[in-house]
Amino acid sequence: MSTAPGPYDIGLDKTPANFVALSPVSFLARSASVYPDRLSTVYEDRTFTWAQTYERCRRFASWLARQGIGRGDTVAAMLPNLPAMNELHFAVPMTGGVINALNIRLDPTALAFMLEHGGARVLLVDPEFSGVIAEALRLMKTPKPIVVDVDDAAFSGGRRIGEIEYEEAVASGDPDFVWTLPADEWDAIALSYTSGTTGDPKGVVTHHRGAYINAVSNALAGNLGLHPIYLWTLPMFHCNGWCFIWTMAATAGVNVCLRKVDPAKIFPLFERHQVTHMSGAPIVYNMLMNAPEARVARSSGHVVGLIAGAAPPVAILAGTEKIGIRLTHVYGLTETYGPASFCAEQDGWSALPVEDRAHLTRRQGVSYPLQESITVIDPETMQVVPHDGETVGEVMFRGNIVMKGYLKNPDATRKAFAGGWFHTGDLGVIDEQGYVIIKDRSKDIIISGGENISSLEIEDVLYKHPAVLFAAVVAKPDDRWGEVPCAFIELKVGASTSESEILAYCRERLPGFKAPKAVVFGAIPKTSTGKIQKFVLREQMQSAKAISA
Repeated sequence: MSTAPGPYDIGLDKTPANFVALSPVSFLARSASVYPDRLSTVYEDRTFTWAQTYERCRRFASWLARQGIGRGDTVAAMLPNLPAMNELHFAVPMTGGVINALNIRLDPTALAFMLEHGGARVLLVDPEFSGVIAEALRLMKTPKPIVVDVDDAAFSGGRRIGEIEYEEAVASGDPDFVWTLPADEWDAIALSYTSGTTGDPKGVVTHHRGAYINAVSNALAGNLGLHPIYLWTLPMFHCNGWCFIWTMAATAGVNVCLRKVDPAKIFPLFERHQVTHMSGAPIVYNMLMNAPEARVARSSGHVVGLIAGAAPPVAILAGTEKIGIRLTHVYGLTETYGPASFCAEQDGWSALPVEDRAHLTRRQGVSYPLQESITVIDPETMQVVPHDGETVGEVMFRGNIVMKGYLKNPDATRKAFAGGWFHTGDLGVIDEQGYVIIKDRSKDIIISGGENISSLEIEDVLYKHPAVLFAAVVAKPDDRWGEVPCAFIELKVGASTSESEILAYCRERLPGFKAPKAVVFGAIPKTSTGKIQKFVLREQMQSAKAISA
């Protein structure tokens, strides 16, 4: 095949007229121009239009620029779902900076590592988390970031630890700040940390192109249309709110912000704002359908709910429909910008009984509209497994909705992309319809309430207990959380302890959501070489049911 320039190459170059870098910041500028007076954000008694949101983002971007923030500089945020958190996802990339949204449930040690590893230059903090952040800053050995307090009138408590308050910084900024698109759409836009199975968390780096594309994919897969009204039950720190922050700008919708998932607040918001869409882990929907104040979410029609994490039980699918929420199952990882596959509904499914429909809709499904592929591959041969629903392989992704790689970790990046595919570490099958179904996890990760928990991290704590000889942690199915950690413990000869003692020991050394919720004492099954057979323990706990049953 000739490599010489042909007629379709000569004189047909990229120019500013026919090629513009893809960036989700463009969505904000467009919505502010086309729909300046439409509502963009609602929080408590505060509202902003798209024109106002655009101005606020430009103002804060100018303030960041005055602090020296530019291309490749990290701006971290420890915030709940507030307007400021939404605005940061535009203001930071306007400067060329990279936003690092921190998990508000983490402890000071983990946060200190992330701030150091990511090189945060600026850090925004809600008063609720000022204590844990103050301790994280104390633990840092590298230069500390400029701290900005984000006060919230709806929260009482905490204290200011920053040099300036967010609204003061916004007010001091230039409303006409001239921002530019990235020189290269491959430039980093966000840094997110994911729990690893060993060692420190890995920093997932995503780019402007992927964020733009996944934002559009969300709109297509979730059938958002124009001007959706989105209730923020999903934490914005989870993979940048699964890119829905940018999706809402693309669709000129309304962000209904919510500080905390509280059914007593959520149901009135459904009706008051005529919410059309939401996202979350199974626990969110379980909480809503079992709340004392549970009622039909919208009198004018159903709410479309995207659900991720462990496959939703039939009870949740049926229960949410009774309160007017129709669920779509999505699947992805931090490395794929959040969901990058979904269970695409086929004609006739809606007419099926809920139990029959549940077995179809609980699958991880097919690729997002703008993701190239999700499939199941034999990691040894790198061949796609048969579509028989039985042959197990590793779930892999390929496409533009896959991370750049892991920050400062080229070895892990190369391993993740071996053979030209992103290796998820999840084990699954492909059924006759071509839908992916996860069967188990090769990574020792437990997904509880939408949070990733490393079983090895818990085991490290357990092994420090003086009575513990061997320890293993696996997922245990849970109606509320989807799954929770369960510890198997083999005691030292002559040693004794109790479940309550072990649970208290872990709660003292781990964040509450990571601590085991049950303990089983006895001999732990091992191979002839002494390797713990976790698959036996998973079978005993019926862990697979928490994933795909």
